[in-house]
Amino acid sequence: MPRATILAVDDDPQVVRAIVRDLRGRYGEGHRIVRATSGAEALEVLAELLLRDRPVALVVSDQRMPGMTGIEMMASVRTSSPDTRLLLLTAYADTDVAIRAINEIGLDHYMVKPWEPPETQLYPVVDDLLDDWHRDHPDTDAVVRVVGHQWSDRGHDVKMFLARNHVPYRWLDVERDEDARRLVDLAGAGAADLPLVLVPDGETLRSPSILELAEAVGLSTRAGQPLYDLCIVGSGPAGLAAAVYAASEGLRTVVVERDAPGGQAGQSAAIENYLGFPKGVSGADLTRRAVAQASRFGAESVLAREVVGLEQRGPVHAVRFADGGEVESRAVLVATGVAYRRLEAEGVESLGSRGVYYGASASEAAQTAGATVYVVGAANSAGQAVLNFSRVAARVVMVVRAGRLEDSMSEYLVERIRAAENVEVRFRSEVAAAHGTDHLEGVTLVDRDTGETCRLETNWLFVFIGALPRTDWLGDAVARDDKGFVVTGPDLHLADDAGRWPLPRAPFALETSVPGVFAAGDVRLDSMKRVASAVGEGAMSVYLVHRYLATV
Repeated sequence: MPRATILAVDDDPQVVRAIVRDLRGRYGEGHRIVRATSGAEALEVLAELLLRDRPVALVVSDQRMPGMTGIEMMASVRTSSPDTRLLLLTAYADTDVAIRAINEIGLDHYMVKPWEPPETQLYPVVDDLLDDWHRDHPDTDAVVRVVGHQWSDRGHDVKMFLARNHVPYRWLDVERDEDARRLVDLAGAGAADLPLVLVPDGETLRSPSILELAEAVGLSTRAGQPLYDLCIVGSGPAGLAAAVYAASEGLRTVVVERDAPGGQAGQSAAIENYLGFPKGVSGADLTRRAVAQASRFGAESVLAREVVGLEQRGPVHAVRFADGGEVESRAVLVATGVAYRRLEAEGVESLGSRGVYYGASASEAAQTAGATVYVVGAANSAGQAVLNFSRVAARVVMVVRAGRLEDSMSEYLVERIRAAENVEVRFRSEVAAAHGTDHLEGVTLVDRDTGETCRLETNWLFVFIGALPRTDWLGDAVARDDKGFVVTGPDLHLADDAGRWPLPRAPFALETSVPGVFAAGDVRLDSMKRVASAVGEGAMSVYLVHRYLATV
């Protein structure tokens, strides 16, 4: 890929020279830095670059320019080069205009001039924007290739694991791509070998396990120390927040994750009500930032390991893995979150992941281009998925048991769903059956009031119908309610088995019935089920871990 371009725009020649100087000093080695002195000239430069197949990563523009404002120019950029990141430099008096532009044209960021010193004002912002752009446009020589069938459970698992762990990959369908068939022949692969995973500078993987895949692409799958101060099981918002605070405060910290960081929040296309992100932030981006932050402070990660047991060995807790491995630590935080409930409808289980999916990563929307997509559920996660699919799918049908969305969904999502022309909401409806041979071909919906049914064609059904924790691995020592949610702190005295608490002191606020084992986030009984509250509980748990460790 040719070097990406950064385009600086300002009608004042002296100002645009200063912008170019600062950008070239920091980014000139890896990017082409070009300038324009008006909105019209900027669009001409952009058109010329795009015609030459020269990618434009970032446009940095002043707002107040004669003839065409910065926002007007950027609206055209967004149309002709949708992936280009947009940074507006504006006077304080224009901040309201900039905020409106976030909603109207998808402005990525705005800064109030002056941007001096650039080391603290300009460069951190540009670093983030360029990192985002380069992550979406990886070097093709470093991209993993996955060869398989579209309607394959194993293929779906591999793609999901790579996407959620931010590993760039290219999918090649053996039924549609000549290159895919050629690669299968070159590998001498049979049907049982699919999917093939072709790793640059690595051996070809044949229908790999998730652990084999993780090791092949360089992810950490093994603990580096014999004993930790804190083992965090689960790396959703609560687990990652705990990792950041624990590691930054000097605790030897390890995070164990079966699938990928981020949890359910990590699959969200847009979290728009999280503090500090006026444009909103994707779950993947928030997760990537949190993982990098935890790693920078020294927290270790152990991925692709399924936890099956918890043992107390005197003052030490052992977290046991399905393959026989384990991690020992002085304290444990359970932050495993929840998983979407399975849809109980005829034919669903037999289809597996061949058209019926639980949750959806933002990257999956591209696969539904031009199709009709059905989404079951009415919470925020379902609403965000509907809006994400509506950008590429021909039609999105939302199947809702209740008679309105407002009771279970944030108002800003309700308004956008109503405004989306290709979204239909079927209230008081349920999926009664799923149909198909080797993959989903249609669904039967039933009206909850009249009992009337109708069969509809689709290859895509995404389910968001509430969630349950997976906490059976904790054993009988950790008190849970009848649904499996972990009971903590003051609620322990309300549990039927509260008599198991062994210490004279009261349990700490997030402590379970086993001293030194804490719970945070959605896995905890009566948690708020929001990203911000999960982050808060994760941070709070570290304070409580410190208090616990001081007593043992």
